[in-house]
Formats: sequence, structure tokens, C-alpha cells
Amino acid sequence: MNSPHSSPVNAPGVALRCYGAIEETDLHDFHQIVLGLDGEMVMTVDGVGERIDQRSAWLIPAGARHDYAGIGENRQLVLDLPAAALAVPERLFDTARAVRIDPALTQLVREIAQRAAQSASANESTGSMRARRFHWDASTQLCAAVLAQAGLAGDSAFEAAAGLDFARIDRWLRAHLAEPLRIADLAAHCGFGMRRFHQLFIEAFGETPHRYLQRLRLDTSLTLLADPRLSLTQIALDVGFGDQSAFTHAFTRRFGLAPGQWRALPAH
Repeated sequence: MNSPHSSPVNAPGVALRCYGAIEETDLHDFHQIVLGLDGEMVMTVDGVGERIDQRSAWLIPAGARHDYAGIGENRQLVLDLPAAALAVPERLFDTARAVRIDPALTQLVREIAQRAAQSASANESTGSMRARRFHWDASTQLCAAVLAQAGLAGDSAFEAAAGLDFARIDRWLRAHLAEPLRIADLAAHCGFGMRRFHQLFIEAFGETPHRYLQRLRLDTSLTLLADPRLSLTQIALDVGFGDQSAFTHAFTRRFGLAPGQWRALPAH
């Protein structure tokens, strides 16, 4: 289920896929989320098999072998996530698992699938920059929705393994993007002392709180840039940068274009 798109290896990718009745096998070096859209398919990851329909998804860690086949006519929305592409807790992909998805995420999957179909046809004439914006925009929306879903946030097995409820922390950080990060406040919010919290955070998220928050701020700015009513200065302040200059510098270093240039790209 590798993606053929030509984005840089550290960029996420979103694609519409349909699968035949003959079982196939794959293994790749990036994480993947397979979200049901139309019809059904069956997938087995690390020996655990589940059907995927429009109310379910598979979270597949990098390096996990998966066998899959379609059941009749089907379409899936597949999100490829190379390491460190987006602000996603590392613990989310500790093990492969199938999850049920709520109606809000189901609707988002359908909306992004429609944009993916439009983007695929439009890119024949408009080139890769348009596709680049689509892949990043869609990926950040999908990852935020997956992390916000109550089913994932309430997974007691994950919380016990991590020592932290990473979905709860991610929500807290998103709600406080405009504020300076005070690790002591976040640690107290989670019921830990500073040193222990810092250790547990790195175990759950794969990086320090400040590095994760920086990527989360920039990921969130992609969604805000899609709203023409917001000025670049307002977006910079809303995601926690001191001024537009600091935001532009960080954004350009991460995405290769200045925020204004990114906003000028067609959305799909």
C-alpha cells in the first residue's frame, strides 16, 4: 500500500485507493492510517484481522506487515505518515489496531476524499505545488480528528502503556497554542512533577514538549491559512508566535515556502 506520489520523504500523503479480491501483502517504513470510505475491505496486521468499512479505520505502524483484500467494490482513504512529518504522538503507533470512528470523522473522510478526487484530476495540469498543499492540509486535518476522537482518547490500554493520556495532552496543547508553554502547568494538569512529566512526555510523543508544540503550531497554521479572513499577523499570534516575522521564518524553514506563498496556492 505504498504511495506513488512524489512528495519529499518527510511529507505526508493522502490518496484514494480501491482494492481487488486477491489478497496482497505490504510493509513500509512509514506509518499509515487506512480510513474506510465506500464498501468494505479486510486487513490483517501482525496476525490480527478486521474488516474496514465507513465506520472504521486501521492504524498501521511503520514496519508492520499487513495483508489486505477488497470485498466487492470499495474505496478507502489512505494517509501515509513518514516519521516526524506531522505532530503526532509516537505512542499512537506503538501497535497496529483497528478502531471505530465517529460520525464527525466519517464526514471529514468523505469531504477530503472528494477533494482528493478533484486534486488528482487537477494536478495533471497544475503541477506538484497544488498537490503539496492538498496533502499537507488534508493530513493535518485527519490527524487532528483522529487524535480528538473520543474512542482513541479513552483507550485505557494506551494510557497505561504510555503513563500519559497523549490524546488529552494533545487537546490541551491545541487549546493553549497562543500562550507560552509552561511545562509546570501542563505537568500539574496531568498530575505529575516536572521531571517525571518531561520523561513520560518524551516516551509518549517521541520528542520534547517544546519541539512537539512547535510542529503542532505550524501544523495548525496550515488550517488557519485556508481562511482568507485571517491576516498573517493574526495567524502568527493565534498559534503562539511573537510576531509575523518569527512565524514566517519558522514556517518557511518547515514547508519551503513563506506563509503568503503557501496561501496563494490553490487549495485543491
